Amino acid sequence: MPPDADAVERSGARVASWRARLALRFAHDGERSWLAERRHEGPLVVQKALYPEGPAVCQAIVVHPPGGIANGDALDLAIAADQRAHAQLTTPGAAKWYRCARGGASQTMRIDAKAGAVVEWLPQGTIVFDGARASLATRVDLAGDATFIGWEIVCLGRVAAGERFASGGFAQRTDVYRERALIWSERMRLEASSRLLQSRAGLNAKPVFGTFVAFTRNIDDRMLEVARRTLACDGDGVVSRLPGVLVGRFVGASSEGAFRYFVALWEALRPLIVGRSAVAPRIWST
Repeated sequence: MPPDADAVERSGARVASWRARLALRFAHDGERSWLAERRHEGPLVVQKALYPEGPAVCQAIVVHPPGGIANGDALDLAIAADQRAHAQLTTPGAAKWYRCARGGASQTMRIDAKAGAVVEWLPQGTIVFDGARASLATRVDLAGDATFIGWEIVCLGRVAAGERFASGGFAQRTDVYRERALIWSERMRLEASSRLLQSRAGLNAKPVFGTFVAFTRNIDDRMLEVARRTLACDGDGVVSRLPGVLVGRFVGASSEGAFRYFVALWEALRPLIVGRSAVAPRIWST
């Protein structure tokens, strides 16, 4: 495990950057989904497949053993779900993006879901340290009636330690395609000096923000009503509907508040979207 990024910076030591790749393919046969292929390079792994809901849903916990993402690091995840496979992915804790003296660090994720497949990406959040330069890019390709449910939660600065995000930058890009047609595209680029962080039209001086999405063929009025009845208890949450997608937004002072809100949305919507009650991954309680 590499030393703490702040300690490295103070000492002037130079630590080699990580190049990490993880590729997973989930298959389906009868009533069972399973992890059919698993390849990795560098420190990005899945230790084993789990079945907390029985054989129909294959759960994988994506682990980044170094514990943090530092200057020059590049993480690449590729997730494929064959026809009718149901894959659920989460993380053991929040991803930490360390201060960068120069350059930056990046994460790229590609999700490919075949017809009838379900992919759930349910990470525990992202903490962007003061001085970090982080770039996240996600592309989701959906075939036929495939479903994707996912979220991203970002905390600017180590709020629990009283740290402000006074320098650095954060960039995020998400593109979703269905049958090779682009149906969702979102870009974000935040600099610590930007007035958007303080503006009421932006983050309104709140350090935590997040987006929840549920892509499925048909978003009916009941799904929207159920989602809008789900309230954020610690921050501001809102849900809107676009063709083929429900979008939840959160802005607040607490990563835990954002996580609880998105979990509540997931618990309310999952039975309506995929026909299965929500079973929280055990790793969330450890």
